[in-house]
Amino acid sequence: MGAAIALQDDFDATTLRALTKQGCDADQIRRLLGLAEIYDDDVRRIAARGVVVGLWTVRDWVLRFDAYGPDGLIDRKAPGNPPKLNDDQRPALARIVDSGLISAVHGGMRWRLIDLAEWV
Repeated sequence: MGAAIALQDDFDATTLRALTKQGCDADQIRRLLGLAEIYDDDVRRIAARGVVVGLWTVRDWVLRFDAYGPDGLIDRKAPGNPPKLNDDQRPALARIVDSGLISAVHGGMRWRLIDLAEWV
């Protein structure tokens, strides 16, 4: 097994516990407390057990903390998939749907997804 990834030297357990009093994100507070345990004991298994996560999760926290500091422990919103319609297509699609379906023109009694996809 390899050596443990070292934590930043400019923080200590007391500082991390003080940061938990300022934080409002529950997950960040839990992660800070877990890392404070590592600063105290340097036994990651005990820290992982104390915050009920696995060793790999603690490793990920250490990497995020080393890279971005305490703010790195806040969950970010996932970027998600890029939109399939561009900025011109979205308003055009909204206009045609809002104008209503004309069965003689659009050839149906209701909008189907496949019809709208073909129109776009």
